[in-house]
Amino acid sequence: MKRLLTLLFVFSVFAAYSQDIHYSQFYNAPLVMNPANTGIFNGDKRILLSYKDQWSSVPVPWKTFTGSYDMKFYPENSADHFFSGGLVFNYDRQGASKLSTSNINLTGSYTRILNSNNLFTVGVAFGYATRGFNSDDLTWDRQWNGVALDRGLTSGEVNLSADRVSFFENAIGANYRWQKSSRTNLDLGVSVFHIIEPKVAFFGGDDISLEKRVTLSGVGNFQMGESFDIQLHGLAQFQGGPSEYIIGALGKFYLDNTPGSEWQLHVGAGFRTKKALYPTVAIQHKNMYVSASYDIGLSEFNKEHSGGGIELHFRYIWANPPSPKRVKVCPIF
Repeated sequence: MKRLLTLLFVFSVFAAYSQDIHYSQFYNAPLVMNPANTGIFNGDKRILLSYKDQWSSVPVPWKTFTGSYDMKFYPENSADHFFSGGLVFNYDRQGASKLSTSNINLTGSYTRILNSNNLFTVGVAFGYATRGFNSDDLTWDRQWNGVALDRGLTSGEVNLSADRVSFFENAIGANYRWQKSSRTNLDLGVSVFHIIEPKVAFFGGDDISLEKRVTLSGVGNFQMGESFDIQLHGLAQFQGGPSEYIIGALGKFYLDNTPGSEWQLHVGAGFRTKKALYPTVAIQHKNMYVSASYDIGLSEFNKEHSGGGIELHFRYIWANPPSPKRVKVCPIF
């Protein structure tokens, strides 16, 4: 039992080094995916909230939260470019040791308007992250005194140099947008996180770095009729050895197109590598959007342990009245 617990603990610590947080509905957490997505939306200011709860039945509960805010900055007397800035907070906690990661990042982007149908954006992100764990809730075989569990006894395990490490976050990205209208557009992006690979070892003598994460993404929305659109999306992520691929689609039904009281219903599904299917439903009312999905594990392990989980997203966008001093730029749909 001692060896098993030790292996599980060490695995939970070091497996987390090879993976950043991720969402099945990656298109609803755009700043987690690519800093060049800062400001790429139809409006002036945007708030995004994301939550994921998975593996509660193993039991190795894994909870993830993201909150972000971004906005555009329009230079005066210029109609061919604009700047955007944002703030992103991520929190992730897993397992009995409460292994957690928190980071806060500033993002910035520059968008060049090539013409009314084509835009190109580059973005950067910088921030601070901290990762740690709490061993107070862990128990060990050497704490059994023959009659009962005695937490006053030492575990007999290897002592770590620290239970928390901090490091510098950094990322770059690029995004190309083709737009025909507010309902027909395509985004293609690439980003690299942890360009300067930070040291993240809990053991002082170990030289362990957080490896680069490379993300390739595509999200396209296509108007099929007066009251129906199709969204297609795909993602590929690579971080050291692990990789992840996601493909999916949504049908968007326009229930009410009356200006000022618009309603949309989105229904679809996606597939993630490691054998996971996630049905998705979303509602949009004017500038407010709420979506939910549930990861259904299709592997034998998932079938036995119900390793799936719910994922929720919220978005709200503000569109400010145009200032008479501001030159109108091409819309970002």
